[in-house]
Amino acid sequence: MRIYKRLLFIINPNAGMRHRESPLTEIIMAFTDHGYETLICFTRVKGDGKVLVEEHADDDIDLVVCMGGDGTLNEVIAGCRKIGWNRPIGYIPAGSTNDFAASLGIPGDTVLAASRIMESEAKELDLGCFNGRSFVYTASCGLFASASFETPQMAKNLLGHFAYIIEGMRDISKFTPYEMTITTDVGTFSGNYGFVSICNTFSLGGVMTLDRDMVDLSDGYFELLLITAPKDIVQLNTITKALLEQNYDTPLVKVYKVKNVKIECEDAPNWSLDGEYEQGREVCEFSVLPAALHMKY
Repeated sequence: MRIYKRLLFIINPNAGMRHRESPLTEIIMAFTDHGYETLICFTRVKGDGKVLVEEHADDDIDLVVCMGGDGTLNEVIAGCRKIGWNRPIGYIPAGSTNDFAASLGIPGDTVLAASRIMESEAKELDLGCFNGRSFVYTASCGLFASASFETPQMAKNLLGHFAYIIEGMRDISKFTPYEMTITTDVGTFSGNYGFVSICNTFSLGGVMTLDRDMVDLSDGYFELLLITAPKDIVQLNTITKALLEQNYDTPLVKVYKVKNVKIECEDAPNWSLDGEYEQGREVCEFSVLPAALHMKY
């Protein structure tokens, strides 16, 4: 009979700038004080979070905790889903933006975040499925979306949110709107779009925010954000004003609650899934996976 429960702790040592200052011993002690024996694994390259889960999250592991950015969490969840491991997951944010952590109210103090995981009950949250790949909080394309995976990691670590803004501004001069037909369970929409996001979050890249009264992370819906590409400076100012005021029911900025989405676009733009690259397709399909994620935070 085991005295200790077992915890798999996956750490991304390259995510953000806070991790290097994280008191790892205090975090492990927080786990130990709550009866956990901790197995520590470090990621080396992109995709390792998924691999480490596949290698170590067996029936003897009671809890998986990852420390890194939202992309690290995405990898860990993908690994858990692949092997059918459906016990709770904990998240200690240590990335450069941590959008999903902000939506969950997870503190930036890593020791406090670890303690919160230990003391909380697991909650059921919705996941998204985009072209067969799961994601936690956003699938986005268009202006600024590529900045999440094209911005060098060193710049993210040094500049945080500002790095995404800089990279996104570089896109403006060469950006071409995408002509899309978007079919959903609430209607069909067509137009030239500058930004499209299917999301379950209050914050996108630290640049755009959604009203907390609008978003419920466990209601079985994601939010579809559509921003029409501006034709002139007047429309650009109108869009900027709508975003600043969180007004998502305007002719150029719309938000819909959706369960299923089909996006058709001949230009096949690349997408960002939780900040990670997803190759573009002419036809993309999304669906909600209700209560598919069990998280302690």
